[in-house]
Amino acid sequence: MAAVVLAVAIVPGRAAASPSPLTTPEASHGKPVCQVRDDRLTEISGMVATTTGFVVVNDSADEEPRRRIFFLDANCAVVRTVRYPSRPRDTEDLAVDADGTLWVADIGDNDRTRQTVALWKLSPRSDRPVLHRMTYPDGPHDAEALLIAGDGRPIIVTKQGGAAGLYTPTVDLKPGATVPLKRVGQVRLPRTTTRNPFSFLGRAVVTGAATAPDRRRVVLRTYADAFEFDVVNGDVITALTTGTPRITPLPDEPQGESITYSRDGQFLLTVSETADQPPGTKPTILRYPVPAITPPSARAVTGTPTAAATGRSPDDRERTSLSGVAAVVGLGLLVVGVVGAARLRRSRQR
Repeated sequence: MAAVVLAVAIVPGRAAASPSPLTTPEASHGKPVCQVRDDRLTEISGMVATTTGFVVVNDSADEEPRRRIFFLDANCAVVRTVRYPSRPRDTEDLAVDADGTLWVADIGDNDRTRQTVALWKLSPRSDRPVLHRMTYPDGPHDAEALLIAGDGRPIIVTKQGGAAGLYTPTVDLKPGATVPLKRVGQVRLPRTTTRNPFSFLGRAVVTGAATAPDRRRVVLRTYADAFEFDVVNGDVITALTTGTPRITPLPDEPQGESITYSRDGQFLLTVSETADQPPGTKPTILRYPVPAITPPSARAVTGTPTAAATGRSPDDRERTSLSGVAAVVGLGLLVVGVVGAARLRRSRQR
C-alpha cells in the first residue's frame, strides 16, 4: 500500500497559489462492474481496459506471486500473467499507447531514496517486459501516475501536495541505459469537498492517470476525484498545465489509486486497494459516467465556479496572497502526523 506522503515546499519571496475552494457536485457512487477474487490482487495500483477485459498490476513487489502483469477477462477472472525478468521496485500505474503497447510505471518511492525509476514496456504479443531506467534532474520523487503523450513520450506525474510535477525523458528510452528526465511543467488541481478516507489530504495528491481511447482526453485521479482534461493535437503537457478540468467525484473509495477509460471512452473505471480493509474484502471495478463536455460559450470566464451540474472547476489562476502562504504552511505542519499515521497502517518497507 502506498503511504499518503505529501511534499510541501515554500519558495522564499513568493506566496503560494491559493485556488478557490470548489463545492463538489452531488456525488454518486460508482456502479460495480465485477469483483477481483484472486488473492494475489489486493493492492491494485494500475489498470487499463482491453477489448476482452482488463490488465492490472499490484504496487507491491514484496511477494513473488504478485510480481506479474495480470490479464483479466470481462468478469475480472485472471486468464494470463506475465512475469518480470527481474524484480521491480514499486509498480504504480499502467498506460497503453496507440499501438497497444503496455507501459508499467515502476515509479513509486515513498521514502524518496531511489536513484532511478523505471518503465517496463510490454509490446503486443510479447511475454517479456523490457526495462527502461530514468533519473530525475532534481532529486527523488514519489509518483503513482503515468500518461503517454500524442508523440509517444511517457509523462510521469508526481505525488505531492500543491502542484504535481510533470516529467518526461530528454531522449528516447533505451534498454540497458539510464535516461535523464526533465521537468516540463506542473499541474494544480482544483479543491473539492469529496469524502474519502484521507480527508483533505486525499483530495490533494495524484494517485493515477489515464488517456482516453480517442487520445483527445486525459484524466488524473486523487483518492477522492477524477479530473478530465481536453487534449488538442496530442499536447498533453499543455492540456494539464493550462486546461480547466471537468470533475467526477469518486466518493468513499477505500484506497483509490487506479483509473482508466472504458474501451468506448464513455465511462471512467476505477478500482481500490483492499489490503487494509476488513477480511474478505475484494477489489471491485467501479464504473462512472464521463462528465459531459461543456460548450466553450457556456464556460465561466471569471474565477468563480460554474454551475455544479456542469462539473466544471474554477479557473484556478496563480495568485499571490497571504492566504496562500497560510494554507501551505498549515499543510506542512500536518504532513508529519499524516505520514506517521499512514505508515502505522502498514510497516512494510519498500
